[in-house]
Amino acid sequence: MIEFLKGLSQVHNFFYSVIWFVVILTVLVFVHEFGHYITARWNRVRVEVFSIGFGPELFGWWDRAGTRWKFSAIPLGGYVKMFGDSDASSGLPAAGLARLSPAEREVSFHYKRLGQRAAIVAAGPAANFIFAVAALAILFVTYGQPFTPAEVGQVQPGSAAEQGGIHAGDVILQIDGRTVHRFEDVQQAVRLNPGVPMTIVVARDGGEQTLHVTPGRTELTDRFGNHYEIGLLGIARSGMEYVKRDPATAIVQAGEEAWNLTAGTLQAMWQIIKGTRATDELGGPLRIAQMSGEVAQGGVVAVLWFMAVLSINLGLINLFPVPVLDGGHLLFYAAEALRGKPLGHRAQEYGFRIGLALVLTLMVFATWNDLVHLGIGSLFKAL
Repeated sequence: MIEFLKGLSQVHNFFYSVIWFVVILTVLVFVHEFGHYITARWNRVRVEVFSIGFGPELFGWWDRAGTRWKFSAIPLGGYVKMFGDSDASSGLPAAGLARLSPAEREVSFHYKRLGQRAAIVAAGPAANFIFAVAALAILFVTYGQPFTPAEVGQVQPGSAAEQGGIHAGDVILQIDGRTVHRFEDVQQAVRLNPGVPMTIVVARDGGEQTLHVTPGRTELTDRFGNHYEIGLLGIARSGMEYVKRDPATAIVQAGEEAWNLTAGTLQAMWQIIKGTRATDELGGPLRIAQMSGEVAQGGVVAVLWFMAVLSINLGLINLFPVPVLDGGHLLFYAAEALRGKPLGHRAQEYGFRIGLALVLTLMVFATWNDLVHLGIGSLFKAL
């Protein structure tokens, strides 16, 4: 009986996570595709289909402009098909495009100027970044922005911090003359300077003290045997606060936070490529679904944060210069700008085939990571 109830609980959690995953992904896909759609309409391109999901249509409707808005069976993305496209990827023109009438060419995506086509393609990822900034700004105004004071919570015995005279309760104000605002500023400065003497100004007992500390050296070894050194002081933060912002400041801070999240994602990807970060950290739809269910239990604030992070990742991934992704289209447009004419039809076709193969390979690899991470046996048992 206990095992039966445990199984029911696992199944319930699984479907709870899937539902939240579909809801969150639907919103983000809609934002992305709406960026393409609205920019296409501004440039007088006829949009034939706006689809959330792929595969067979579940339900939909027509609008006055002749666009079919629909929800499809596989909720793992979406697309906007424009007049003159051969398929949903908007990569290659349809056969017989040269036989279009002048009126039809006026509303065809492939007859628009290079700048217009590039703007339509780039608008999807841009919409994801704008959504992330808006979501974060709303959180910073209503709930507050997470802010980690540069206050020392703990000092590890025998560490560089203890030897340099840093005490628990000290607030770090400056490092080598540079003002410190957050604990993360301390981490960044120290990690990049192993074994390098530093002058640190701290606030203590109502006054300021200047200390001279040399960060310890800690060696990291990646799976390829490469060695890396980082600096450590041996201190821990005291806690986290939330600071409410006015609307203008919230937008600025949200933009900075989105930039930091983007830079952090790119850094993590580069570390995976170099081998300093394990490839099993790459997650796919199953892990995102699991995280969606867990985040949803944390309330609206946690969901908005999660959606902002996912939206940035969605926009960033789509900018990668891989054919079938938006970045691949932009790469072809850059080549067109340099050559003065588009790449040949065969070159584009092969490019899209290779791009599709790369994307599918990455998806399979990420899904396998998900299965290993979640436990294949327990997952099928829950199902």
